[in-house]
Amino acid sequence: MSKRQSRGLLAIATTLQRVTASARDKRGLPEPALVERWSAIVGPTLAGQCAPQRLVRGPGGTDGTLHLGVSGPLALELQHLEPQLLERINGFFGFRAVARLSLHQVAPRLAKTPPKPRPQPTPRQATALATRLAAIDDPQLRACLGRLGLSVLARSPDDPDKHGENPPQQPVR
Repeated sequence: MSKRQSRGLLAIATTLQRVTASARDKRGLPEPALVERWSAIVGPTLAGQCAPQRLVRGPGGTDGTLHLGVSGPLALELQHLEPQLLERINGFFGFRAVARLSLHQVAPRLAKTPPKPRPQPTPRQATALATRLAAIDDPQLRACLGRLGLSVLARSPDDPDKHGENPPQQPVR
């Protein structure tokens, strides 16, 4: 049996970086881990207003230039913060991968809107659900089914027959 066959199935994330490396290098795209961990590297405040666009590596993969998309007034501040940012970025890589930043003005990111509050089931629906779940002996299963039931009830129209306002004759086990 060959080495490849003996490993079994692999998650796509384990091979994706190796497979996409040549395309990323041709287009100068930054390391996926850099983009993914950008907020942890520069902090959430800066990460909300700037993002890596591409990384042009220097000879030997060191002393490259990181192109950042920056929203408006932050560009001037980032020029002053460049030494600290370079230290954080190179600390992430573990070597001097980036020697300078190139700032490019882009449209500011819109703040994420908070999610809509989930609709709540009516008290009548919640009572009917609790009645149906009372017959389940396992407390963990009862709690999980309770959360699922509340979620389903909150998303569907109020229909007493559909949601079991009348509990079943036999207990669910």
